[in-house]
Amino acid sequence: MGSLSIWHWLIVLAIISLVFGTGKLRNLGSDLGFAVKGFKDGVKEAESLHDSMSTNALHEVVQSAKDAVHSVDEAR
Repeated sequence: MGSLSIWHWLIVLAIISLVFGTGKLRNLGSDLGFAVKGFKDGVKEAESLHDSMSTNALHEVVQSAKDAVHSVDEAR
């Protein structure tokens, strides 16, 4: 009694399609797909930016360590 059967869902779907029309529902679906695609692209871009920043930071640490070694060698 608490859960809805397949017939309840079909009736709800029929009412929604009558109220909004199939054109608006199709547009809503494509807009939702475009938003999800944009979100995924943004996440990929943020991850690649994070990876490149980590690589740049690592290069800076290595370079500063090399400079420190050279300055110690020159001081001797």
